[in-house]
Amino acid sequence: MPLAGIGSRFIALLIDTLIWGAGLLVLWGAGVLLLPGIGAFSRISAQWAMAIYLFSLFVLNWGYFTLFEAFWNGRTPGKRIARIRVIQRSGRAIGLFESMARNFVRYIDAIPFFYAVGIVAVFSTRQHQRLGDLAAGTLVVRDQEQEAPLWGESAARTFTAATFAASIPIPEPHTALSLPSIGIARLTWSDLEVMEGFFARRLDLPLDTRQALAQRIAEALKAKSGLEPPAGVSVETFLEAAARQLRDLARMR
Repeated sequence: MPLAGIGSRFIALLIDTLIWGAGLLVLWGAGVLLLPGIGAFSRISAQWAMAIYLFSLFVLNWGYFTLFEAFWNGRTPGKRIARIRVIQRSGRAIGLFESMARNFVRYIDAIPFFYAVGIVAVFSTRQHQRLGDLAAGTLVVRDQEQEAPLWGESAARTFTAATFAASIPIPEPHTALSLPSIGIARLTWSDLEVMEGFFARRLDLPLDTRQALAQRIAEALKAKSGLEPPAGVSVETFLEAAARQLRDLARMR
C-alpha cells in the first residue's frame, strides 16, 4: 500500500482535532453546568463527580486516537475521511499495544507547537514515520480504492466499450511459482524487509547492479532456508515468490 503523504495526514489530523475539540468543549460545558449542582448535595458526591470528570477528560484526550486506531482498523474519523490508515510495518493491522505506543509518543511529536517534531521526523525518515511510528513500528498508508462502474457492477464505463474485446490480464510469473513451505517457514520479517527494500529500489538500479544484488539476496535466503530458484526461473521471480508466500504465511498466523 502506498505511504500517506504529509498533506493527507495533515487533513486527517485537522479533522480529528476539530472533532476532539468539539468533544472537549461539550465535556467542559457539562462539567460547568453539572458539577456545582452535584456539589450542593454532599462533599463526597462532588469529589466522585470531579474524579469521573477528570477521568473523562483523560479518556477523551488520550483515548480518542488510541481507541479509534486500535479498534477501527487503524483509522480515526479524520483518517477515514482522508482515506488513510495505520498499519504495522509487516502489513498487518495494528492492535491496542501498537496504538498505545504511537499515541503516548504523540505528545513528544506535538512539541513545541502543532507537531513540529513529528513533521521533521516525517520528512527525515524514508517511510514517512513520526517518532510515534518509529516507537511502535507502524506506518501510515493510503487506502487503495477500487473504481466502480458508472452504471452498476456489470455495466461498462463507456458506450463503445462493447465494441472491443476485454483484455485478459497476464498473471505475473511469480504467482505460478510455489516454493517449499518448510523453507519459507525458516524466513523472518527481516528477510522480508530486505526483499521489499530491493523491490522498491530495483527500477532505479543499473541492470548489472540489480542482477548482482538479487543474486546476493537469493544466496542469503538459500543459506538460511535451503530455498533456491528452480530451473528456468529468474532470480527476481524467485524472490517475488518467496516474499509472496512469506506474507501469506504471516496472515495465516
